[in-house]
Amino acid sequence: MSEITAQVNGPISFCEKLAGSQAFIQLFREGMGLVEETAAYLDGPGRKESKALPRAAALTYATESMRLTTRLMQLASWLLLHRAVKEGEMSLSQVNHEKTKVKLSPTFAADEETLKVLPETLVSLIQRSLVLAEQVRRLDATIHAPLDVPHNGNNPVEHQIDMLKAAFERKA
Repeated sequence: MSEITAQVNGPISFCEKLAGSQAFIQLFREGMGLVEETAAYLDGPGRKESKALPRAAALTYATESMRLTTRLMQLASWLLLHRAVKEGEMSLSQVNHEKTKVKLSPTFAADEETLKVLPETLVSLIQRSLVLAEQVRRLDATIHAPLDVPHNGNNPVEHQIDMLKAAFERKA
C-alpha cells in the first residue's frame, strides 16, 4: 500500500528505473564480458600475435590495444557506477557526480589501413568496444538528461516519452 501512496505523491523517475532495467542488465553483462574477453586475449594469444608482427605493425598493435584497454576501463567504470544504482548502493545523483571522472567522449576507430595490419581478433574486439561505447553514451545521455518540469498544463508524460525517444535514436 505504501508503494501505491509513493506513486501517487510524485512521478516515477524513468532515469532511476532505466538503471535497473533488463536492458541495462544485458548491457552490463555484455560490457563486463567484453572486458574479460579482451584481458584474456591481450594476456594470452594477443601477446604471442604481437611478437610475430613486423616492427611498425607491432607499434600499431601496442597503440590500438592501449586505446582499447582505456576505452573498456572507462566503460566498465560507468557500468559499475550504474550497477550501484540498481543495487541501491548509490543514488542517481551520487552517480551523476562521480561519473564526471569517467570520460565517455566520442571514440574514433583507426582507419581501415591501420586495422589491416592487426590480428583479426584484436580488430573484432576494437569494433565491439566501439559499439558498446556508443550504446553506453546513448544510455548515459538518456539517464542523465536534465529534467524539465512541465509548465503551462503540458502533459506530464510528454517528457518521459521524449526521453524514451532519445534513448532509441542514433546520432547521424
